[in-house]
Amino acid sequence: MSISMVIGLGNPGRQYEATRHNVGFMLLDRLAAQDGAVFKSEPKWQAHIAKLGDGLILVKPQTFMNLSGRSVRQILTFYKWQPDRILVAYDDVSLPLGHLRFREKGSAGGHNGIKSIIEHLGGDGFARLKMGIGAARSGEMTGHVLGKFSSDEHEDLENMLATAQEAVQVSRSQGIALASNRFNTPRIKIPRNQPTKNNEDEPQI
Repeated sequence: MSISMVIGLGNPGRQYEATRHNVGFMLLDRLAAQDGAVFKSEPKWQAHIAKLGDGLILVKPQTFMNLSGRSVRQILTFYKWQPDRILVAYDDVSLPLGHLRFREKGSAGGHNGIKSIIEHLGGDGFARLKMGIGAARSGEMTGHVLGKFSSDEHEDLENMLATAQEAVQVSRSQGIALASNRFNTPRIKIPRNQPTKNNEDEPQI
């Protein structure tokens, strides 16, 4: 089944704009701008929706991250679509900034937005595009994901978002498997003396 809807995860509100946790929103803003589409508020779904000329629907849940699944379930119920029609784009602290990784299904990996979607849809059978934001250098996860990118990170961020735009188009035209082969960044082995950190400490927002 081809992708009919791309859902970008993030937190609503001006205070969260341009934060690491909102790269899903950033990607959808680029996809909409490229097509000349405009997001409109849909209070009944607790989401901002944009429809592209080729029929693709872009969704930015406005429920805060840990309740994203509520909005996603309502929209899928309205369209009578199965989860295999959606692609969810979101931040991943386990990937270095600039790295991308497609997955056709899988666990939440500690990400609260994905956890909520799995709970509300009753399964993990939906595609996702992870966008690396890098691990917290200090080990303090909440401040890291809710913080903004530094000036020396902007180039890597822009390159990642531009590549992610292309990756979404390829995933729709050629499928997730082929997009994975083309865009997934090879895994980097972390030295044993460096602490590892995953998304399990993300804020419940």
